[in-house]
Amino acid sequence: MWASTGVGTITPAAALPPHFMEAIDMQSSEAVLAQARSALASLTHHGQPVQPSIQLRFVDGALVLEGEVPDIEAKTRAATRIRRIDGVNVVDHIRVANGSTTGGDGELRNAVCERLLQSIDFRSFRICSHAKGRSETMREAMGECWGEIAVHTEDGVVTLRGQVISLSHMRLAGVLAWWTPGCRCVINELKIEPAERDNDEEISEALRLVLETDALVDADQIVIKTENRVVTLEGFATEGARRQAERDAWYLQGVEEVVNRIAVQQPS
Repeated sequence: MWASTGVGTITPAAALPPHFMEAIDMQSSEAVLAQARSALASLTHHGQPVQPSIQLRFVDGALVLEGEVPDIEAKTRAATRIRRIDGVNVVDHIRVANGSTTGGDGELRNAVCERLLQSIDFRSFRICSHAKGRSETMREAMGECWGEIAVHTEDGVVTLRGQVISLSHMRLAGVLAWWTPGCRCVINELKIEPAERDNDEEISEALRLVLETDALVDADQIVIKTENRVVTLEGFATEGARRQAERDAWYLQGVEEVVNRIAVQQPS
């Protein structure tokens, strides 16, 4: 990195005094914050501006998004706009408003673990509960072990750590956490081993798995198309199932926009 000293010479950044580099970093951070605020300025949700409810700050070089928005759609759209700023590492900690009542983080953590334990797709994974610096194994893998998922909760935020064998498993685990009453944010830190290349086809496959898992949706009646991380839903469903399928798509990590063209079918 090179920087101008303002006297007609260019100096290597490493040779500049620390206070000079701090000033450059501060100016760069302020420029990024200005771009981020501009990106959010025109974002609305049901006619209401989203920007006032989102706070921006830099932590260890990453731009952290915090605050509360009405739902997962507003959360995803806000984070997507910020991620389009070149060269910025975005950490999305925005929470969604949640009217569900729970017994606290312990109940939420147990409920997320229970969803993972009941899912056929995670039978070959060790499921652990992490609290107060200690990890408790809820169940060992059934048969050959394909990985491990540890669940931590704090103030309605569910953090998933460990390793899984595919991007689809990573995404499904995140959606199962989102489905749990009381969940306001999911931080999915699951690692994929061996690593996989992410693409639109993978997103469609993962959403197909999610819809097949969702008892509120008839997955056979829904067609999924993904292009440049924009998911389009087509087919037929009841009004409730139509809305649920769209929510499931928004919950899926990596999705940037959802177009719902599912036709409403009256229940028989």
